[in-house]
Amino acid sequence: MRQWNKNIAITGMGLIIPISLVIVWHIFSVNGWIATNIMPSPLKIVSTIVDLFREGELLEHIGITLYRVSMGFLLGTAVALLFGVLNGYFRTIRYLLDPLIQALRNIPSLAWVPLFILWMGISEASKISLIALGVFFPVYLNLVSGIQGVDRRLLEVGWVHGYQGWRLIRHFFLPAALPSFIVGLRSGLGLGWMFVVAAEIMGASKGLGFLLTDGQTTGRPAIIIASILLFALLGKLTDYLLELAGRRILRWQDSYESFERRKAL
Repeated sequence: MRQWNKNIAITGMGLIIPISLVIVWHIFSVNGWIATNIMPSPLKIVSTIVDLFREGELLEHIGITLYRVSMGFLLGTAVALLFGVLNGYFRTIRYLLDPLIQALRNIPSLAWVPLFILWMGISEASKISLIALGVFFPVYLNLVSGIQGVDRRLLEVGWVHGYQGWRLIRHFFLPAALPSFIVGLRSGLGLGWMFVVAAEIMGASKGLGFLLTDGQTTGRPAIIIASILLFALLGKLTDYLLELAGRRILRWQDSYESFERRKAL
């Protein structure tokens, strides 16, 4: 019960600044200190979201965007896991592949759009592949970094007990690199939400990214801001769920965070 109250208190603290900003935003709107055609009031944004929900559009847009992000996230994570393990464990493969991956990492997301359209058209495959590309890099980087940072003494224990090759990777490298991998997953998920906007520019007729660009082309700022807020809420929700899963997986870890949690109890 005490832990439940603590979680509520932490959540409440996190809401102080957003609620304060909304109140200031509302005050500025009511007093006419900001133009409504540039920044509609919070009540106008809420009514826009409610109207979209009543018309049945909102859930459709959210559903297809969630599908694209989740499929891209799973695909990007799977490929990053493969390349991360290979490049982290095998030095020769890392020398061959890592420079190319690091070069590709610096290409902006929008620069990939025309190439993906050329290769795969404007189908779902091109959108999901673009999101997967965005997810891949942070997951890969954190996993390689985690594997490279595994304590040598831990590995010596594995070698003494006859662990080699895949068994050593599975039982020693991956568990030790798990905290870095989870950080990479959260970073990759965040980039997945960013890349989905670029992906939905590619001829999409549904999705929050489409709603965003549609609001721009039709001059409806309420639609634009509503889409941005929905991106923020959904992104935070999915990140929170991933964070909770990470805490459960790493509950064995004797970290500063676990020390703080025990001290608070």
